[in-house]
Amino acid sequence: MKKSALMLALLGSTVMGAGLAHAEDVTLTIESWRNDDLSIWQEKIIPAFEAANPGIKVQFTPSAPAEYNAVLNSKLDAGSAGDLITCRPFDASLALYDKGQLADLSGLGAMANFSDVAKSAWQTDDGSATFCVPMASVIHGFIYNKDAFEELGIEAPATEAEFFAALDKIKEDGTYIPMAMGTNDQWEAATMGYNNVGPNYWKGEEGRLALIKGEQKLTDDQWIAPFRQLAKWKDYLGDGFEAQTYPDSQNLFTLGRAAVYPAGSWEISGFNTQADFAMGAFAPPVANGGDECYISDHTDIAIGMNAASENAEAAKTFLEWVGSAEFATLYANSLPGFFSLNSAQIEMEDPLAQEFVSWRQKCNSTIRSTYQILSRGTPNLENETWNASANVIKGTETPEAAAERLQSGLASWYDPQK
Repeated sequence: MKKSALMLALLGSTVMGAGLAHAEDVTLTIESWRNDDLSIWQEKIIPAFEAANPGIKVQFTPSAPAEYNAVLNSKLDAGSAGDLITCRPFDASLALYDKGQLADLSGLGAMANFSDVAKSAWQTDDGSATFCVPMASVIHGFIYNKDAFEELGIEAPATEAEFFAALDKIKEDGTYIPMAMGTNDQWEAATMGYNNVGPNYWKGEEGRLALIKGEQKLTDDQWIAPFRQLAKWKDYLGDGFEAQTYPDSQNLFTLGRAAVYPAGSWEISGFNTQADFAMGAFAPPVANGGDECYISDHTDIAIGMNAASENAEAAKTFLEWVGSAEFATLYANSLPGFFSLNSAQIEMEDPLAQEFVSWRQKCNSTIRSTYQILSRGTPNLENETWNASANVIKGTETPEAAAERLQSGLASWYDPQK
């Protein structure tokens, strides 16, 4: 009897102990719009975190990109959203913070690993609160066909004069379309055109912040100058570029028919699988050799904490890890072209991605000029810049008229520009 009682007592304590250990496990759920990288989270990122943090389990539960904002908002309002919220840049996430649905993460130790530019997409306008840990940016520049450049004896250009000399040589030879870009979809003209070459003229953050403060206007010469460069592109885009879509441009380049592609680094993974020629990249050319250079190193994705999460401590543990060099290396090499915003220097395994990210060491980083604050009104400056850039390339609007139209629209609703 005594022996049986002792065995039962021991068995009971063992079962109870196992139950306590199980009860200590916390499961965190991540909301995201990036359903294309589900396997990377499941096979690489989550196992690395869980191995270092026993007792915390993580589930990655993405929504379809086009539906994410609506799905997330309804879940947050209903109290059923996950613990961790993948954050779009600027106003969409700021609105969630203002509603009290994203927690202030300013106190996280890992926030010290990010620059002001890196954090700017997930902060209040005055910078007093940061509510998402930056994960990645995309960098703008030009991808080129190395085989074509070698055939024609062209070096990657560093200045505008070298850039246009290269395009002239490609055009004169006639084997390749000098540059693959169309104006049908409009957004590329602004994103890979105006906001690609523009920072060298308006000096990156200096000009962007001056525009927000009302100290510079879109009709100032440094804001018209990129349009003047775009107006020269028309002669190098090939026949029928006006009707050419974004996928058309991608195909022209990857099939080897065009020599240069004005790019965002998100193209790297796709181009690597589609192009059968060697590729290189060069940064937006500066006006004169020796000029300080600027790149659009645009904040793209971050992750924050649901303010109503019942697992706040575990969520913060995960977010501190997202802010680490370990996560940065893992994420950036799993998704070449989506570059870590961590201040730690991350070595890229992909040579094209390494070329893009190397520009951070010699150029000043900025973000797209229209994204913070300046596109909250009507007319929307971001969308208007798409249209203006496409018109300037086509030659249906002069650089000066385009700048005047954008300035007039901004001044109609934005007080610092009135």
